Amino acid sequence: MADADMAASWKDAEKMLDKGKTEGALQLLRKADPDGTEVTTLRLAGKAIFIQAGKSGSGSEYRKAAKLLREAVNKNPRDKQANSLYNQIRNDMQDKGISETIIPRLINNGTPTPAGLFAVTAALLLILGTVQYIGSSEEFEDGEAIMRITWTDNAGVYHDENITIALHRAEAPLHVENFILLSESGRYNDVIFHRVISNFMIQSGDFEFNNGQGGYTAKWYGYCNGKTTNSNGEDYNADNCPLSQWSLPGEHTNGLKHKEGSLAAAHAGLNTDGSQFYIVPSGDPPSHLDWTSGKDCSSQSCHTVYGTVTDGLEFIDSISKVQTSSDKPNNDVTIRSIIITDDGVKDSDEPWYQFW
Repeated sequence: MADADMAASWKDAEKMLDKGKTEGALQLLRKADPDGTEVTTLRLAGKAIFIQAGKSGSGSEYRKAAKLLREAVNKNPRDKQANSLYNQIRNDMQDKGISETIIPRLINNGTPTPAGLFAVTAALLLILGTVQYIGSSEEFEDGEAIMRITWTDNAGVYHDENITIALHRAEAPLHVENFILLSESGRYNDVIFHRVISNFMIQSGDFEFNNGQGGYTAKWYGYCNGKTTNSNGEDYNADNCPLSQWSLPGEHTNGLKHKEGSLAAAHAGLNTDGSQFYIVPSGDPPSHLDWTSGKDCSSQSCHTVYGTVTDGLEFIDSISKVQTSSDKPNNDVTIRSIIITDDGVKDSDEPWYQFW
């Protein structure tokens, strides 16, 4: 049985959810039930992330919420609220074309699925053929995004092409998550590359103004325009920091350096990374933007690299050479869509509080 303190935390979390304060509710739940042993904890956590998913449109968040609600139902099939929420989110995901898992489920309620039977057979053949190390303690791996861009080149030829980008989630988990959330919510759709400098980079991501003055993170990452506290020394949070000021901390010490095809975060100072990004064309990479040991990133620019173009670099090169005025292309270079084909999250049986 849950004790009185946990029951009180559930009640407070319910009140916060009624007010739309999902992050506050999740923090309460993590503190009250860190192992996620109680059905009510799982149900409320699933509800909180379901609310967040409804606002962001993120497939990743829908899957996280569905997993928590599914676990709640499995623990107590008679919980009417958990069943109702789980059925609701499954219907929503079906309507939006979002699968519950990134890969086909191998086992359903203890019974192998057709995909599971195939996987078992393939695994046996692999074991017979060779012995490989398959264990891994890492939570993340490379994800993938397909960016569709339209532009008109200097010869007047109109282009509509796809760029494939590897997202290095293990090295830059916050930036990749933010990029995925913004992409899946459609924030980047029809956003232009507002700044293009030949042999340097092409920059985009300002979904607010399309001029380099706007854009912010998809969710609260603990920073308000690069700061964690206000002038009075009070901690910033998602409620007292304006949405337009939400930013995330730099991950520039991750070992990734600028090279041809690098995807990196644009910013206006240390820990002010938001939604804007740039891609490096062929040629000499801007190594002066890399972090190096001893470099003071508060006075010198250090940028987080979190992706690499794996297919379509020639299109980035073409865009980098379009005619511009004050670094803005004379003809719009536009992101039509970004589709996340792999979110870079490995399947895991981690406890609920680590899952998100």
